[in-house]
This record gives sequence, structure tokens and C-alpha cells, in this order.
Amino acid sequence: MIQPLVKASRPRLWVCSNCLLRRTPSPLLRQQRRRFTGFTAQAPKTLTGSTPVTHENGGAKHDDSLLRSIFDSPETWKQFSGDKHGRNVGLFRNAYLTSPHGFLDFAQVSLGKARALVDKVLNAQSLDEYRAVVRHLDRLSDILCRVLDMADFVRVTHPDQAIQRTASVAWDMMYEYMNQLNTMTGLYDQLVKAMDNPDVSSTWSEEERMVAEVLKLDFAKSAVHLPKDARDKFVQLSSAISQTGTNFIQHMEPKTPYSTVEKSRMMGMDPVEVKRMTSMGKVYVQTLSPQASIALRTVRDDHARHQLFMASRTASRRTVHLLEQLMLLRGESAKLSGFESYGHLVLHDRMMASTPESVRQFLQALAENTRPQAQQEVADLTAAKRAHKGEDATLEPWDKDFYAESIRQAIKSRQKREDLSSYFSLGTVMQGLSRIFTRLYGIRFVPREPMPGETWHPDVRRLDVVSDVEGHVAVLYCDLFYRPLKSPNPAHFTLRCSRELSPTELAETAHAQAENPDVLIPSFESAEFAANDGMAYSRSQDGTIKQLPTIALVCDFPQQSHNRPALLSFFQLETLFHEMGHAIHSILARTSFQNVSGTRCATDLAELPSTLMEYFAADPSVLALFARHYETDNPLPYEWVDNKIREARRFEALDTENQIILAMLDQELHSSKASQGHIDSTEVFHNLQRQYSTAPPDPQGTAWQGFFGHLVGYGSTYYSYLFDRVLAQRVWNVVFSGGQGGAALQRENGERLKGNLLKWGGSKDPWKCLAGALKDERLEGGGEKAMKLVGSWGGQRGAKSDRAV
Repeated sequence: MIQPLVKASRPRLWVCSNCLLRRTPSPLLRQQRRRFTGFTAQAPKTLTGSTPVTHENGGAKHDDSLLRSIFDSPETWKQFSGDKHGRNVGLFRNAYLTSPHGFLDFAQVSLGKARALVDKVLNAQSLDEYRAVVRHLDRLSDILCRVLDMADFVRVTHPDQAIQRTASVAWDMMYEYMNQLNTMTGLYDQLVKAMDNPDVSSTWSEEERMVAEVLKLDFAKSAVHLPKDARDKFVQLSSAISQTGTNFIQHMEPKTPYSTVEKSRMMGMDPVEVKRMTSMGKVYVQTLSPQASIALRTVRDDHARHQLFMASRTASRRTVHLLEQLMLLRGESAKLSGFESYGHLVLHDRMMASTPESVRQFLQALAENTRPQAQQEVADLTAAKRAHKGEDATLEPWDKDFYAESIRQAIKSRQKREDLSSYFSLGTVMQGLSRIFTRLYGIRFVPREPMPGETWHPDVRRLDVVSDVEGHVAVLYCDLFYRPLKSPNPAHFTLRCSRELSPTELAETAHAQAENPDVLIPSFESAEFAANDGMAYSRSQDGTIKQLPTIALVCDFPQQSHNRPALLSFFQLETLFHEMGHAIHSILARTSFQNVSGTRCATDLAELPSTLMEYFAADPSVLALFARHYETDNPLPYEWVDNKIREARRFEALDTENQIILAMLDQELHSSKASQGHIDSTEVFHNLQRQYSTAPPDPQGTAWQGFFGHLVGYGSTYYSYLFDRVLAQRVWNVVFSGGQGGAALQRENGERLKGNLLKWGGSKDPWKCLAGALKDERLEGGGEKAMKLVGSWGGQRGAKSDRAV
């Protein structure tokens, strides 16, 4: 169900190879993820200043050296993290969260604050009271986020199940209240009154007006403006959509669970793996399994691959029915809300594309741009098959993976096998990221000793992000090492967003205990810390106080040992750079309103900073900053990286073309066709393949779309992955000159990107941000022409020699 006062996390979009996507629609509040603890404790005095980071042997060189050591040496980390037997400061230094029950206290106090704000908005009458409506609603969103984001993070990340359960209870408390807010049409009415009164809106800042528009759209999408009977129907539909989507994901199944193949036909696959799957002389391959994917890449027998391919591309009739039912429910819900289709409803809100037609223009232009390279790749695959089967052989759908793999293996056999990971110890990579951001944006990572109770696991490192101009600007918790039962998905969580605290808000903290007599309120040393629950804040020279962005990065890299640091593969290096791209966006976009801070920008712009960082991970001047052998200290030969990139991207155009078709499928299934009472998703998918695929399309009888789980979470926005990939390539080539001449590390280029795009979060029109960064006036107005232009730029990245086009 869409929640008007809760905005889902702006984590990334779609689940790309580097990023797990999470997104749940909800207006005022956006959930991210974080962890907890709570009780009466004084806030640490070291956090009271604008630059709270202090080290006995401080300085940039010391911090740089220490940064490497705490990630590469367990002994250094043990010595640095010190004694953990002191006073419990609470998880993330949230003073409420020193015990599981503290989470419930935190939720209870937050509910009291939220109810008071709702009363203020509903009872607003004077001009001054209406002028404060947007600020009050933004703060209401922040109050809900503070609990929901932490609770959500804890219940999926914390290793203690008891704490997970308590966090879930707190989450349920806030979620139930949030649902009550859904029925309060008065909040929407008061916001509209404020926006429609020139004497009110003319006093707002540009950022404030943007927040007002965001909130209004969010309310409209939740149908709060409709008559009661229509709202009730909308709630019913939302519940049905949620349940159907859950059923589709949980009960996704192939038509044929297993394929039975003659053992003699499995030549080419690892014989140990084949033996493991063999019973009574037959090989039983589970349809949706890694083994089936490996078989399609390695088994030489055409008939066996054909059989496995058909099974792996055909969802059950029940699965397809659930998918189509979900599309119909979404279409009905959108129509009830006054939109032509679900695509129109979703794209209307905080999306650069704005309309389905704009998305279509982008995808068609990108398809046209991609086709020549895709045709060449198909020709290469066909030539490989003919060299194996004869000149009359034609490429079949089940041949693509097999011959692509054979070509890649031929490339590998001609290259000397080199161990890139020896040059990417986790400590040197973190050191390198800090050096990159220092050169581009004037910020660096400073290791910070965690206080007792501050982190959820001993492996977690705390870094303070320090600006050479503004001082302490963010807190970054790094949970980067593998451990049992920990999620393997790399992720960035904004645990608390940037937001300016008003003098009135600071004054309110003195009354917290009186308003909550049944809750033990922590003892804070100042109103500033009380307003931040004990967490970090900053004070600018003009006296403005902001809560600091608090971020967690979660990965599953190998543990370091006493004699060897954690070594990353090149793919893991890209992953860390990608996630750090999200973090840097959250860090630099320190807005005054939390609804538009950091990654809470246009949804189809959110992956740009993270995807852009992947280009830095492959740039020779950037790698020269840190990539050295962990034992010999020799620099990394760049040709090894170049070879790795060429191998990985050998058939990138065909992969892009497939993603284009999936994005088009997403658009078609969420078009007005779904409002007509029937939709044949199989026919839609096959038609798109026949029209846009250079590679052989799926045969009749298959129904792969039943496995397209991203349709649930990212309905009508799947194109965003491709959109941001193209934008990242353009920014890299235009702003950073494709890395030529050391441009990837030049401060003026970093400031250009920061000043035009990164620092604004969602507080400025994204098309204007992009136009400013690229110095391209054609983009300023957005719309179909701008989307088509972006599509025409293409999206194949290539290796070093062709990155700087």
C-alpha cells in the first residue's frame, strides 16, 4: 500500500550486477537502513563541535596511513578500537538505543513528536503557520524515517535475533501510525492551501518549493485527495497489489522443475558436477539453478542445450497468471487515481522521464545506437559456431551463451593469467577512495574509534567524513567483511539524512520528559544533541545546525588474516566503488530538507553517481593512487586491468540490447493495455524480441517474463538502469575527459560535478543539474527530445582505449 508520509529508500534502482535495489513507494518518508541501541547516556563531548574529529597524532597523512591499516591489519584494528567496557553510548550513538527495549522508547517518543506536528499542520490558520507547513511536514517525514530506517536496517542486518524482533515491533508501531496518516485528508488540504497562497509560497526558498511539490505529488499518488469511497477502493487495490506481488515473487516457478538429460550429452561441463547430478544413468538438472546456467555455457551437445534452454525460459502458467493479474490491478489502481496507466502514475512523480512516451523515445534511440555493435557481436558468435559446425550452421537462441563463453575462453588463453587481487587489498582501496575524494571534492575519510555499543558487530569500522572547508560533514559505518548469515548483497544505507534543525525544534527538547512520563528519556548535554538523539550534528559559521548524514556500507568481502589482508577481485573493487558513489552523493547533498537530501533525487538519476564511480575504478591515473602489491609494494601494470575489462565487456552490446527489451517490456506491461481487462504478457515479450533483438529471439512455447521479478519492485522504472549508465558514460567523457591527461583527479572537474549536480540532491530540477554539469542547453527543459538525445549517446563503455570517445 502506498504510504503518503513514508518515502521508500532511494537506494539504487533495479538490481544491477553491483547493487541490490530496494524501493517501496511511500510519499513523505523514504526508508533506508540502519541499526540500534538506547538508554540514558550523555552524548560524547567530542561530537559537540563543527569538526568533532580529533586524533592525538592527527593530520591528513596520519589519517591516510591509519585508514589502510585498520582495514588490512586485524591487530591494528584491535588496538585502535580500544576498550569496549565503558559507558554504552547507543547504536550509532543514538542515546535511546543502548538496549533492545530502548528501541520501543525511541519509537514512543517519536510518535509523540509526530502527533504534535500533525496537530500543528491541521490547525494552521495564520500566514506564519501556513508558511511553516512544508517545514513541519518534512520534519514529520524525518521523525518517521529515524525510526523506520533504523528498525528496517536492524531487522535485516543485526546478528542478534532478539534485537531484530524488537526492531520489528518498533517498525510496526510506526507503520501503523503511518497508515493512520493515510486517511488524514486534512494534511493534503493544508499543504495545497499553503501552496496556493502567494503570500505564503513567495516566502519559501527554492528548496522549500521543491519539497512542497514532491509532497503534493506523493499525496496525490496515494489517492488521499479522492472521495472516501474511492479512497477505500484504492486501499483495497493497494492491498491486493501488495499481496499479488508477494505471491508472484515467492511462488515463481518454471513449467518444468527439472530437465533430464542423457549423461553422454553433458560433455564439456565439469564431470564432478555432472556426477553429482547423476542418478540411474540420467543427469537431473534443476531448471532454475546455477548448474543450469553453467551447462548452457559449457555443454557441447546442441540438443542438451536446447532442452535446458527451453526449460529455463518457460515459467509456469500459474506464475504468468500472477504476473498478469498484478499488471491488471496496477492499471485499475492508476485509473482510479486519475492516470491513464500505471506507467503514467509512476513516471509523473520524481522521474526525469515524466511520461511513458519519453521513456519510449530514450529506449528506441538507445536501441538504434546499440544495434550496429550488437550485429557485429552476433556475426562473431555465428562465425564461432560455423567454425565448429560448418558453414551452413545458423545461430540458435541456445547457442549464444555457449559460443560467447568459448570466445572469452580463447581470449583468456592468449593472455598471461595475472592476479589482480594482490594489488587490491581492502585497506589500499579504502585509502584510494579517500585520496580520490580529497582531490575531487576536498573531503577525506578519518578513522574514528567506535564507542561501546555504537556498532552492531566488532568488524564494523567507523569513518568520519571531513571537509577541508566545512569540517565534519558525515558519518560512515563500514561493514565490509563476510560472516555467516550476513546478506551477501552489497548495499548502501542512508541511516539518517541531512536536515536543518530550527531554533523552535531545539527549544522543544526541554519538554520531552514531561510529554513522555512513561519513557526514560536519555540525559543530553545540550539541546542540539537532544534534537539529534545523541547523534552527530554540525554547526556552520552562521549558526545553522544540521543533523549529519549517517551512512552504512555493507559488503561481504573475504576476512583478513594475521599474515594477509583482505584482497579484492576487480569485480569487488568495482562493487565498492559503486556503493561509495551512492555514499558520496548522500555526503555532498547536505540539504536543509530531508525529503530532497542525498540520494532522494529523481529516481532515474539515483544511479548516476554510483555508476560513474565504476569508470574511476578502471582509470589508470586513479589506480596509480593506490593499487600496489600488498607484499612487494610494486604498482599494478595497467594492461592487466585493460585486458580484464575487454574480456568482461566482450558482448556488452548484446547484453545492453537485452536490457532495452526488458525495459520496453516493463513499459508495455504497465501501459494503458493493462486497464483494458486483459493482457497477454507472453505475446508482448515475444513481439518485442522479434522487433528489437539482433540475437535470435526466444522460440514459441517459452514464457521467460514470468521470471522477471524486478517488475514487482520497479514497475515502469526499469529503464533507469540503462538511463543512468548512458548518463554516467557522458559525464565521464565530458566532465572528466574520459580520464585523459589525469582529468579524473582534477579538482576543477570534481567541483564542476559537485556544484552543478551532486550537492543539490533532489532540491533542484535534475535536467537543469545535468545541463549545468555537461554544459548542454539542450537538456534544460527535459521532455521527449532530451530523453531521445540521451538515448542517442549510447551506453557501451569499452576498455581504456575507447573510453574517451
